Amino acid sequence: MIERVEALRTDALERIAAANSADEVQQIRSSTLGKKGELSQLMRGLRDATIEERKTLGKASNQVKGDIANALKEREIALLDAASNLPVGFDVTRPGTVPQQGALHPITQMMYDLNDAFASLGFEIYDGPEISTELYAFDSLNFPPDHPARESMDTYWLAGHDLGKGADRVCLRPHLTGGSVRYMQAHEPPFRFVYPGRVFRNETTDASHERAFFQYEALIVDEKVPFTSGRLLINTILSTVFGREVNTRMRAGFFPFVEPGFEIDMECLVCHGDGCRVCKHVGWLEVMPGGPPHPEVLRAGGIDPEKWEGFYINIGLDRLVMMRYGVDDVRQFHSGDLRFLQQFR
Repeated sequence: MIERVEALRTDALERIAAANSADEVQQIRSSTLGKKGELSQLMRGLRDATIEERKTLGKASNQVKGDIANALKEREIALLDAASNLPVGFDVTRPGTVPQQGALHPITQMMYDLNDAFASLGFEIYDGPEISTELYAFDSLNFPPDHPARESMDTYWLAGHDLGKGADRVCLRPHLTGGSVRYMQAHEPPFRFVYPGRVFRNETTDASHERAFFQYEALIVDEKVPFTSGRLLINTILSTVFGREVNTRMRAGFFPFVEPGFEIDMECLVCHGDGCRVCKHVGWLEVMPGGPPHPEVLRAGGIDPEKWEGFYINIGLDRLVMMRYGVDDVRQFHSGDLRFLQQFR
């Protein structure tokens, strides 16, 4: 019996030394030290042995069990060390490198802040396609047939789909307002919704202009929408975004899709009204057009302008982000320069 116990120890130690994975080590542990393992099977033979034999064999089996258990543990540690591929002399007590954490882009964060602000006022969040047509981008918005915005010098028309008219002429959306017509066609008034998204313009870039930028549109349609409610909407949103009251002004302006139309300005928060290159040294920055939707736009959306009226604004989201953080060049937000974006984590 002693010889069988010693043979078991020798065989187990050889198998442990040859094990190449943690799974193999576990299999050896089960086959030798488990309840149904080889050592347990040998111990059951002690029932027929004398008291002296039991003492001798019991001591030997405990010694073998300890030797195998120690060998298993040492082999597991050796396999873990080999798997780590650490260089010789590596100090495991040295502090590790903290992994970098991502964060929302400041424009995305501003969009979420506006979503929260509008949601608290009972607005629905709407999303539309970035690919549009002349029908929605211009025809439905009361743009004259010869309006310069329809030309390729302003709008990106898609090659192969740029020679038709209306729904057959396809472009990257130059503004979000056409998407509002899509919404009106699919919903019954009264309603209020906001529409955030990216738009595309073929224009020269500078400190306050980009070819691809973000807008944020809001539209209320109801039987009665006082003009003062539109002004209150503008001031409420800006004060919510910036955490304080913001000086605004509304100037008469012409836009085909609103009647009457207004250019809505806010005091430049980069220079605080003193004048800088962002506001072209006038102290004010145009952030949105606004006004009641033109009757022809309501008709294009399937809404009777004799019964319903509304108020519309379209916020230049990139410019609001510039004001929030005091950045004087919008191109930095779209540069992909991590050194710049890491400031907003």
